[in-house]
Amino acid sequence: MPWLASPKTRVLSNEIETGRMKVVGASFRDPSGCVIEDEGEFLRVVRPAYAEDYRFLVKSGLYQALSAQGLLIPHEEIERPDVEGAFKVLRPRQVPFISYPYEWCFSQLRDAALATLAIQKAAMAHGMCLKDASAFNIQFVEGRPMMIDTLSFERLRLRPWAAYGQFCRHFLAPLALMSWRDARLGQLLRTQLDGVPLPLAATLLPWRARLDPWLLMHLFLHAASETRVARIPPKPIQPRNFPLRSFLGLTSSLESAIQKLQWQPPKTDWAGYYQGTVTGGRYVEHKQQIVAGFLKTVQPRTVWDLGANTGLFSRLAAQSAEGVLSFDADPACVELNYLETRRARQTRLLPLLMDLTNPSPALGWDHRERMSWLERPKPDMVLALGLAHHLAIANNVPLDRMADFCARLGPWLAVEFVPKHDANARKLLHAREDIFDRYTREDFEQAFGRRFTIQDSRTVQDSERQLYLMRLRES
Repeated sequence: MPWLASPKTRVLSNEIETGRMKVVGASFRDPSGCVIEDEGEFLRVVRPAYAEDYRFLVKSGLYQALSAQGLLIPHEEIERPDVEGAFKVLRPRQVPFISYPYEWCFSQLRDAALATLAIQKAAMAHGMCLKDASAFNIQFVEGRPMMIDTLSFERLRLRPWAAYGQFCRHFLAPLALMSWRDARLGQLLRTQLDGVPLPLAATLLPWRARLDPWLLMHLFLHAASETRVARIPPKPIQPRNFPLRSFLGLTSSLESAIQKLQWQPPKTDWAGYYQGTVTGGRYVEHKQQIVAGFLKTVQPRTVWDLGANTGLFSRLAAQSAEGVLSFDADPACVELNYLETRRARQTRLLPLLMDLTNPSPALGWDHRERMSWLERPKPDMVLALGLAHHLAIANNVPLDRMADFCARLGPWLAVEFVPKHDANARKLLHAREDIFDRYTREDFEQAFGRRFTIQDSRTVQDSERQLYLMRLRES
């Protein structure tokens, strides 16, 4: 094997590695191990400090139980003598696309919270406990939340749960704000990478939220305790005994708190776009036929659907593609998309929240803990349907910049041009001056023609909208 000849990788120092292996930027904090990337494959290194807990994880049957239930990423132990100082090297199942909590809708974050508590319950039944409860430890794999950090477990000790505060910051606080105030407050997780501070959440929530006994206990009183400790540091005390029944009670009460939080997506124009506000006649049916033909021509393995709305065309792509990411900036659209995906048990489709005019940046220490949107694996094909007029008219993005942006995403593009006199384009122009003299079909084809070759072009029935299949020009 070629890697046997590579220089040894020193994993104990958390250094960025030389050669073709490197420590992933998000995994430098954990003394138990780290994740390394080797030519696009991610491996988890278990350090000697975690050897005892890792042995117990496997011997207790917890690893087998969780992986069989789809709650923990499965792995295989591999021999890697070139990784110096490792107790074990694991090859986990590879996650096709890493998403982050601030890119999830309400129900995705809620499902991730309930999965974390289910994992905690299973761990306690096997004599272990989660030592952290970060939302970043969860990924959506084949449509369901799954923990990817195999080293998050430790032997159960009868003392207060160390991850309790982290769970409340990462899950309970943002969910409460999304449920009681506004779903867009989930975006606080983008600036508060260690979770929403509980005193902040308590300030933002309405007074009547205190009438919920679970929120009163786990959020408001918890926040007051944190504020008091910050103001008057307590005297050092020995950790008090925390019997198993108290552990179980705490987990069950957190589960009740999460389950009680609900959010009903509002009836917005965009959430009901294909049912009532789009061009009438055979427009939608014919558009589906055209896009299906484009997909058949390209036969992509992976697809990104930009401005996906509730996922109508994402589902069309998922009939043949192995993986489809369905992006939209409207929380209601993403919520409805996810609920339908979950109901239909679709494993190839992942709805995500993304504002294309302000996509997820690189975040965290040294800008390397959380990848920017465009640092992550790109698709074989991009769908940009009913999107260009929003970017051009509502956001003043010039057509040439739009084409440059699409050229960075993938080799194939299905894109729709919506003329200014279209009813939905006129809505965007209703409250502003028409300064878009260069927004014509000819300008569109010229701008995109610099970066792509047009393979096919079709006019959608009962409209003057034009659908294009384009292929990226070779540089």
